[in-house]
Amino acid sequence: MTSSSSLPLIGVPTSIMQMPGSQFYAFVSGKRYIASVNEFSNCMAVQIPYLADDYDYADLVRRFDGIMLTGGRANVEPHNYGGPPFPEDEAIDPDRDATVLRIVPACIEAGVPILGICRGLQEINVALGGSLHYRVNEVPGKNDHRMPRGDGVTDEDIYALRHPVKLTEGGLFQELTGKQEVMVNTLHGQGIDRLGEGLAVEAVSDDDIIEGIRIESHPNFAAAVQWHTEFHPGRDEHLLSRKLYEAFGEAALERSKNR
Repeated sequence: MTSSSSLPLIGVPTSIMQMPGSQFYAFVSGKRYIASVNEFSNCMAVQIPYLADDYDYADLVRRFDGIMLTGGRANVEPHNYGGPPFPEDEAIDPDRDATVLRIVPACIEAGVPILGICRGLQEINVALGGSLHYRVNEVPGKNDHRMPRGDGVTDEDIYALRHPVKLTEGGLFQELTGKQEVMVNTLHGQGIDRLGEGLAVEAVSDDDIIEGIRIESHPNFAAAVQWHTEFHPGRDEHLLSRKLYEAFGEAALERSKNR
């Protein structure tokens, strides 16, 4: 275990959330995301609030040993990738869009490791010129990848392993696990349509949705998945999720030694 004074520093861009029953808004990140990267990447995570135009992004990312892009309730707005407008009742987070879509290219330029989770995968794809399906379940031939809802649904139900993904032969994910296929959870509405420039496919679902990517032009670790790695990555059945955290942590540690 690395001493706390020398742990790599991971920046976690936040989402905006209105507090119940008030006009107060807060920058938030899910507890599991922070806990998982702290434990399984052996890093120290801090939140990055969304201030869009108020950041010098090159300077911002240089201060970190890694950036983790988490999931979020709001989806990436379609004007960022030339898609049709959302319905009026769709949850949006324009400050997160504006911030993360600038962070990604800045990380590539500076060689800062990136780990993307769910929305994080979609953000990386859009930042590199790709597009998204608004609702995967509305695309002919695709399955419903959204989480189960209703009374009595537990966390174990929501994050249960629901479908297989095939790992690219000779790719990073296969190298990390030694496997050709793994089972994953699924809690997403959007999904990759057109793949962004310079992205390599690392995992594909049984209905041909891209579920794992790697940034080929990135000089360090830069990968993302559509599933939620933060749900008990220590369990045997979540081997790939744990291996991704570990590889991200190793890359962040190497950067911290040279930064």
